[in-house]
Amino acid sequence: MSHHDSDYPITPEVERALALVKRGCDELLIEAEFARKLARAQATGKPLRCKLGLDPTAPDIHLGHTVVLNKLRQLQDLGHTVIFLIGDFTSMIGDPSGRNTTRPPLTREQIEANAKTYFEQAALVLDRARTEIRYNSEWSIPLGADGMIKLAAKYTLARLLERDDFAKRMRENAPIAMHELLYPLMQGYDSVALQADLELGGTDQKFNLLVGRELQRHYGQEPQCILTMPLLEGLDGVEKMSKSKNNYVGITEPPFEMFGKIMSISDEQMWRWYDLLSMRSNDEIAQLKRQAQEGRNPRDIKVLLAKEIVARFHSSRDADLAEFEFMARFRAGAVPNEMPEFSFAAGDKGGIAIAALLKEAGLAPSTSEAIRNVEQGGVKIDGRKIADRALLVKPGTYVVQVGKRKWARVTVR
Repeated sequence: MSHHDSDYPITPEVERALALVKRGCDELLIEAEFARKLARAQATGKPLRCKLGLDPTAPDIHLGHTVVLNKLRQLQDLGHTVIFLIGDFTSMIGDPSGRNTTRPPLTREQIEANAKTYFEQAALVLDRARTEIRYNSEWSIPLGADGMIKLAAKYTLARLLERDDFAKRMRENAPIAMHELLYPLMQGYDSVALQADLELGGTDQKFNLLVGRELQRHYGQEPQCILTMPLLEGLDGVEKMSKSKNNYVGITEPPFEMFGKIMSISDEQMWRWYDLLSMRSNDEIAQLKRQAQEGRNPRDIKVLLAKEIVARFHSSRDADLAEFEFMARFRAGAVPNEMPEFSFAAGDKGGIAIAALLKEAGLAPSTSEAIRNVEQGGVKIDGRKIADRALLVKPGTYVVQVGKRKWARVTVR
């Protein structure tokens, strides 16, 4: 910090910006420093440089991945610059963070194709005009062997070995290759090369992000602040959102599916999603919370969230249609707020037969009765009438209804 930084006032506007940046975050280090950076940016009109480092591996983005993108978009809307850093050079090293195996290196063509796909998906959240795309090979290759050695001289082995996964491998006598130690240093050097003011990452990246602060100090730069974002829980509200847990919402899913999945989350989880995924202001969210306390149906507030997210990845017309279709299906039988919940394993057929599911969930006394219910059109899954008595219900979470009064929320895993 230059000694004039205290001259920049922390105005109410700066305080509002800080509150928005902090919303939903896991940690902001160091908050007072970041407040001063915001104040300076506001007073001088010089935007802050906010960096996100990305793997050049093939992306297939779900809502969990957009948490950090959302935060970047909020920073852009506050007038700051986002640097989308593709780790093409560091991917040759392979980040050992949280992994016990190193990854195979990618070709230049694969890296560029992946980066392009990633950016096209991310651009649904980010403002293209305020996004700078960079590759870290740009400064890492010219660094050369002598530069690499000088860089390595700026950090101690003891500090590197404090990193959780390194420390764990040391304790277990598991091998740590020399090149893996270079990864945090190279990532930190990216911050020096880009003169980053803020670096974002998942909670698992905290160590690497802190190395950047340290190296910037060595190079006589103002150290970056660090913002870590939590991992989003999936539709079950328990496990982290992931493809393998099948509790995810993919950003390329059709509007109605996306809408229905978001409507299936619990009311409690909805507020967490508002904090992490909504572009509404803190004031608007606080107002919605007040309305819920004063008796507004949380379902209506969830509809607003579902529509906002569908509109972001499709269009507002798609969001309206999804809402209309959803309401039409459920108006026939309003879904109760409380219902029994069941979880079944899919088994080797990759799903569970509808009749078995109805019987196991106590929605029908026997398999034959369950089949009769299906044939008479009395069974609905997520508001859709089921006609096929041999239907195999694939993994996922569903609201199952038999007749007018029997309901269950069933998860097939």
